[in-house]
Amino acid sequence: MMDFEAARRKMVENQIRTRDVTAHSVLQAFLTVPRENFLSEKSKTIAYVDGDIQIAPGRYLMDASTLAKLLQLSAISKTDRVLEIGAGNGYAAALLANLAGSVVSIESDQALAAEAGEKLAALGYGNVKVVTGELEAGSRDGAPFDLILFNGSVEEVPPTLIDQMVEGGRLIAVIGYGNAAQATMMVRDQGQVSASSHFNASVKPLPGFRRAKEFVF
Repeated sequence: MMDFEAARRKMVENQIRTRDVTAHSVLQAFLTVPRENFLSEKSKTIAYVDGDIQIAPGRYLMDASTLAKLLQLSAISKTDRVLEIGAGNGYAAALLANLAGSVVSIESDQALAAEAGEKLAALGYGNVKVVTGELEAGSRDGAPFDLILFNGSVEEVPPTLIDQMVEGGRLIAVIGYGNAAQATMMVRDQGQVSASSHFNASVKPLPGFRRAKEFVF
């Protein structure tokens, strides 16, 4: 039988620490959350591989090292109210639950949303609320948020989601597709939003965030 705890420690030491992730809270979250619990029985043995893992058609569990870098960039505090865009099956939300005060995680796939809710409840994460809805719409009922984190890459960030940041809030998204995509932080300061790029990240895309094609005459 596979020793998942040992595999989890190796993931942190060999995949995450080697990518310059030093934030103790982030490392501890990855050591705490059982990644294998968010996969089917036949996929549990690959829970700690260094790469993306498919969890549904077109949807993936992001590789641990990139997710860890995004969480470190987010600089999450225990008082933060977080909106996660793309709950998937709940793994990233579980990590966020260890770092933040409360988490709203929105998912457009009803089956994935139900799965995420069940898994998070089974692990006792009472500070996470999984909501089914359009990813692009976010959660107006729960807004504004201290942090908005995209669990997947997007071509652009819609104004609807930028408007759901508090003053001084952050939005973290991988913008673009493929190896040229950039981990980007947007910050709201005195009503103005500025963006800065931090590192390249090849991340599987979230559905629904393609830029509308422009007509050229």
